[in-house]
Amino acid sequence: MKDPHKVVLYPQATEKAVKLIETENKLVFIVANDATRSDVKLAVELLFEVKVDNVKIEIIPDGRKRAYVRLAPEFMADEIASKLGMI
Repeated sequence: MKDPHKVVLYPQATEKAVKLIETENKLVFIVANDATRSDVKLAVELLFEVKVDNVKIEIIPDGRKRAYVRLAPEFMADEIASKLGMI
């Protein structure tokens, strides 16, 4: 198992990310280039003690990876975001 702190590098707090938190219960993270969906899911579940519903990963133009993490309905993304200082 990979170290969760090395999989999830940092949260992304853009206008779009904040809108996703409020509307779709999603968090946005920059993740390690070798991270897979299952790595990100496990890391977020361990780091924030939540249940992850879905993970989508995209490669952004500068070569890094961005992960969109949808939390299960019983967990609120805005609570995690406020703990992280995003909102």
